[in-house]
Amino acid sequence: MAPYPLPHQRTGDGPHPVLAVHGWFADRTAYAPVLADLDRTAFSYALVDLRGYGEAKDAPGPYSTAEAAADLLALADRLGWDRFSVVGHSMGGSVAQRVLAAAPGRVRRLVGISPVPAAGLLMPPEQWELFTGAAENPGNRRAIIDATTGGNRPAAWLDRMVRRSLERSDPTAFRAWLDSWAREDFHAEVAGSDVPALAVVGALDPALGAELMRRTWLRCYPKGRVTELPRAGHYAMDETPLELIRVVEDFLRADGPA
Repeated sequence: MAPYPLPHQRTGDGPHPVLAVHGWFADRTAYAPVLADLDRTAFSYALVDLRGYGEAKDAPGPYSTAEAAADLLALADRLGWDRFSVVGHSMGGSVAQRVLAAAPGRVRRLVGISPVPAAGLLMPPEQWELFTGAAENPGNRRAIIDATTGGNRPAAWLDRMVRRSLERSDPTAFRAWLDSWAREDFHAEVAGSDVPALAVVGALDPALGAELMRRTWLRCYPKGRVTELPRAGHYAMDETPLELIRVVEDFLRADGPA
């Protein structure tokens, strides 16, 4: 299938191009809390909507991390970006690693924000039932967000996150994406990559935390590192935006000039 022209938002005109990929629960508006404070002189960001989300809500499938990587590479071609860095949140972290697998020579630096490992994410039956049911049940979505942010966030914030998720995603696509990011194992395609790779995790996230990253991310990437944000859970863009920007942009900036 031909790549789908992903809708995207550009910000910044710096010399270091960066693709930013959202996670399972949101479209590109997931990055809204950090937009005002990004370094627009050093970086050029393209924030994308994957198939089934945001302005691509009605896009046809397949809804998979591999197909998303092809879509992102096609977008980079349209933007004239030969080499670029990729930032991905949660499911988007899996997508970012798929981009690396597909075009290792084009990725300058890789950043996963609470990233799903390239080996996928095995779940016990009761957790899998919670996640599969989230496609149609808003209560499941709320329970997942609450659990992965320490169980102490304001009710109004949880409700807003659920509303955004429902409004900005297609239920069929949402469910299909789960099978891809959770069950596909492509870690052999990226293991040993010499691309510098940062995983940023939240100390309040019991699902995709520092210990899991040490067993997955660091084993895949010889130049990998893990940074834990002590006040964040799974949604660092909302929970600790300034700390996240500092960690991510300092890492990207270390790449030096193009």
